[in-house]
Amino acid sequence: MSEFDDEDLGEEPVVINTVTAKKVNYLNNKDMLKEIHRSKNSFSEYDDPKYGDYDVIVESLADIFLPEVQERGRISRAARVSALAFEQAVLNNTSKDRPKLSEHKVKADTIDTKDLIYRVHTFEHIPLAPGRKKNPKSEADNYIKLNFKPFKHFIIVDDEAKEVGRSHFHKGKFSLEHGSITAKLARMFILMTNKYAQRGNWRGYTYLDEMKGQALLQLSQMGLQFDEIQSDNPFSYYTMSLQNSFTRVLNLEKKNQELRDDLLIESGASPSFSRQLAIEQEIRRLREDAQDSAKDEQY
Repeated sequence: MSEFDDEDLGEEPVVINTVTAKKVNYLNNKDMLKEIHRSKNSFSEYDDPKYGDYDVIVESLADIFLPEVQERGRISRAARVSALAFEQAVLNNTSKDRPKLSEHKVKADTIDTKDLIYRVHTFEHIPLAPGRKKNPKSEADNYIKLNFKPFKHFIIVDDEAKEVGRSHFHKGKFSLEHGSITAKLARMFILMTNKYAQRGNWRGYTYLDEMKGQALLQLSQMGLQFDEIQSDNPFSYYTMSLQNSFTRVLNLEKKNQELRDDLLIESGASPSFSRQLAIEQEIRRLREDAQDSAKDEQY
């Protein structure tokens, strides 16, 4: 026996219980879509706030009368109503048993088409801007430059479409300055940029801060241009924008460095370390090619 056993010490072994922290997903498409929607609504005007949440998006007003579009709208609205009811039940829950989503599920066939709200992409309410583009390639090139695709919200009343809201309007007039992206979406942009900058192929550059600044500027300008009718994955859309912004700064810095090295060489000074390595590699390659040619001539 050891001379320092538990009996001699007079103490019982200490048991430490560890609890694994729940993983928190700070960036996900669901939250991003919600913040994009709220940001666009801040640039929009509605007859009633309840008309701000749409059920289905279409490209033409005539499409809202199609049965398949209305069916998609009922499914979407049923899912949204179910989620809201479940979230409310969780907030109001005081018992030990957690509410279940299945208990609050709403069937799509119980949704009346009169309750559906349709988002229709249209430029009807946007002022024209003749000459903005010399050779317009799309419908948007003929109108004032916008921060996202314009739309109107409609409901069906007595088998006719009734407008209940439109984007880029404030107090009955066209406006681009009364709205803004939400604070949460802005924090998402910052978090995405910082995490992307930590990748191994970027974090070693001395001008990383400039890359991050350019990326944030780009996200703030085109963040709301994400089109929900084309995709439900804004995370991928923003990641591609980050890649383009970082690459753009990298290429610009490379050009500036090459020009600076050329000027240093012309003045008799030593160029950058990367240019010196490139010159040494080129000299080594020429020497090896010359040696190979000499061996071939011998044989």
